[in-house]
Amino acid sequence: MKTILITGSTDGIGKLTAIELAKLGHTVLVHGRNAEKLKNTILEIQEITANKNTNGFLADLSDLNSVEKMALQIQKEVSHIDVLINNAGVFKSKISSNENGIDIRFVVNYLAPFLLTKKLIPLLQKGTSPRIINLSSAAQSIVSLDALSGTIQLSEQEAYAQSKLALTMWSFYLAQESKNLNVIAVNPGSLLNTRMVQEAYGKHWAPAEKGVQILYDLATSEKYQDSSGKYFDNDKGFFSQAHPDAYDKNKINELITSTNLILTK
Repeated sequence: MKTILITGSTDGIGKLTAIELAKLGHTVLVHGRNAEKLKNTILEIQEITANKNTNGFLADLSDLNSVEKMALQIQKEVSHIDVLINNAGVFKSKISSNENGIDIRFVVNYLAPFLLTKKLIPLLQKGTSPRIINLSSAAQSIVSLDALSGTIQLSEQEAYAQSKLALTMWSFYLAQESKNLNVIAVNPGSLLNTRMVQEAYGKHWAPAEKGVQILYDLATSEKYQDSSGKYFDNDKGFFSQAHPDAYDKNKINELITSTNLILTK
C-alpha cells in the first residue's frame, strides 16, 4: 500500500481520486485551504471507503508562507511519501495577485507545487518507487519571466496557460535532476466537469471521472513506472509532446533560476 498526498483534494478530481485510492486501502493525505471543508472531506472519505488511514493538511497555496508551514507539518507527521499529486489549481479568483504582486495563477499553479515538492523530496526519497504527478493542461503558453515575477500583468487565460507551461518545464527539469523520482506531467483532460471549469467557462466537455481515472493510473499502475520526464495528454489518451519550450534547456534553466530567486525573496 502507498502513502499518497494529493493537493486540492477537498473538491473536484482531487477529491474523487482520493476516494478511489482510499477504497484500495492506500494511505491518503488530503489537502485543502478551508479547515471545516478539509475535516468534512476526511470524514466523508473514511465513511465511503471504511479506510481510516486518511489524514489532512491545511494550507492556502496562494500564500507561500502557508505552503512552507504545511511542508514542515508533513515532515513532522509523515514518515515517507510514495506519490505526490500536485493537483491544486486556480483559474478564476477573487484575488488577482499575492502580496508581492505575482499573479495568483502563477503562485497556486506553479510556485506552490514547486516549493512544496522541493520541501518534500526527502520524504519522497524514503518512499517506494516514488512518483510525482504534476497537473498540466492543454493550455500552455510561452512563459514571460516578467509576468512570473509580477512586473507585468496578464489576462486570466494567459496567466493560466503560462503557469501550466512553467509547471511542465519544471517537471521535465526535476525528472532530469532527480533520477530516482518518477516525474510525470499530465493534462487530465480539457474542460472536465469540475467547479473550476464551470466557473471559468460555464460548460464542460467530459466528466470529471475521465481525469480521476488517469490520475489513479499514473499514481498506481506499474505501466507508468518508467515514464519520468514525459507528458501524458489525456485528451489523446497517450504520452504526447508538450509545448516546444518544455524541451528547451536554456529556457528551462532561465525559468528555474528566476523561480529560485522569487522564492528566496
